[in-house]
Parts: sequence; structure tokens; C-alpha cells
Amino acid sequence: MRPPLLAELVAARLRERILNGELREGDVLPPQEQLMAELQVSFGVLREALRILENDGLLLVRRGNVGGSVVRAPKVGRAAQMIGMLLQARLTTAADVSTTLTRIEPICAGMCAARPDRAETVVPALRAILDRQLAEIDDLDAYVPNARRFHEAMVELCGSDTMIVVVGALEAIWSAHESAVWSTVATGHGPARSAAAVASAAESPDAPMSRAVRRDAIRAHENLLAAIEAGDGDRAQTLAAAHLSLARDNTLAWAESTTIRAATITPALD
Repeated sequence: MRPPLLAELVAARLRERILNGELREGDVLPPQEQLMAELQVSFGVLREALRILENDGLLLVRRGNVGGSVVRAPKVGRAAQMIGMLLQARLTTAADVSTTLTRIEPICAGMCAARPDRAETVVPALRAILDRQLAEIDDLDAYVPNARRFHEAMVELCGSDTMIVVVGALEAIWSAHESAVWSTVATGHGPARSAAAVASAAESPDAPMSRAVRRDAIRAHENLLAAIEAGDGDRAQTLAAAHLSLARDNTLAWAESTTIRAATITPALD
């Protein structure tokens, strides 16, 4: 059997052990000599198999005196990177991603409200994020990440693994895009806008990132959390849809036709 194919088969065996939980996050693979004996393959075949798993994001191969292969569990951020590349290759706009999220993220809000254990799981987590939003409302660098974290957490806490992975990947893509947009606007490099124009807009109460706009967004999160805490799924979905639509329009006003760029998405969003 040719070595590349054999390496793929070895990688498949090790991948299955990671995915079924036999090998867990942070575990270190046995020494290469032990793996070679166990799998009955040469050093070259094993090295290629480990390289395949490293490219999959399932291993962190440390080289040198403290070398070793550390297991990394699959992460939503990795899926977001791959989906981001597919979307970029199709010249998909950020508007398309946000339109999709506006339709499906409210479902996650309703699912959070429907959880019988929401008082112990969902509400405290969202409350902590909301408290941080309020405490850092005047920190423009922290505002967008804090606001996006509320939405990401609502998806992560919805109770459905499928929604967490699929919608969570889209959340990571949109969060990366939105952060890039507002970082650009803040430095005065937005489309057809000078630094002076941005500075002037920041003083206006209805500016895209004014304190009044930030406070309204936090109030929307407060109302959404109240609906989830009360177990009112229909109201949670309605509030989430309205808030997402407004936030979407606010961001897209500064980058309406921008396409998705996979390079802005990192596994650190997990």
C-alpha cells in the first residue's frame, strides 16, 4: 500500500479515537516509537498521519526538546474558518450572512427560554455578560466584543448541539466581520468617510456608535434576557429578531457590500 494512503488510514484511526472521546482535549499522544509499534507503520507514515491531523486542527504538534502531539478537540471556530473560506470563495457578502442570522438566531433565543433549567444555566451566564456590557459601556474597544459575546452565548446555551455548531459558526463569522468594520470606522478608514467625519459623527446622539445607540442596544439585551428568564419563547424570538435587524442595518450602513474574509476568523473565537 502506497505510504500516502497508509498515512491517511492511520490518521483516520487516530481521528476516530479523538472524536469518540478515547483521546481528550489536552491529552498527549504516546511517544512516536510506541505509536509506530502499535500501528505497525514506519516513522515516515506516522509523521505524515500526524501532519494530516495537525492540518485538521485535531493535534498541536510541539517540536524540540519538549516535543509531543497534544490532542485538540474540534472547535466551532475551526468550522467557522472553513465555512468562511467557502463563503469567501463564493463572494458571499456580509449582508447575506447577517440576513441568515436574523432569521435563525431568534430561534435560539426561543430555545433558551424553553429550557427548564434556564434559571441555573442560561440566565446567570447572560446576566454576567450583560453586567460587563454595562460596566464597560464607555469603552469603545470593548463594546462590540461584549455585545457580540451576548449573542454568541445565547446560541451556545440554546441546548441543541446542531444549532450550537451551525449557528455558532455563523456567529463567529459575523462577529469577526462586525469587529473588523467597527475597528475600521473607529480609525477613520470607513468607506468614503474621513477621520474628521467619524469624529464628528461620534458627537451626534444618533451616530452609529454613539453612547445613546450603545445604551439602546444594551436595553434590548436586558429585555431579551427578561423574556428568556420568564420562559416566554415567542417574545424572546420577537425581541431578538427586532434587535438583530436594527444592529444589522447599523453595521451594514458602513460596509454594505463587503464580502466575507476568512482571514479575520480565528479559532480564538471558540
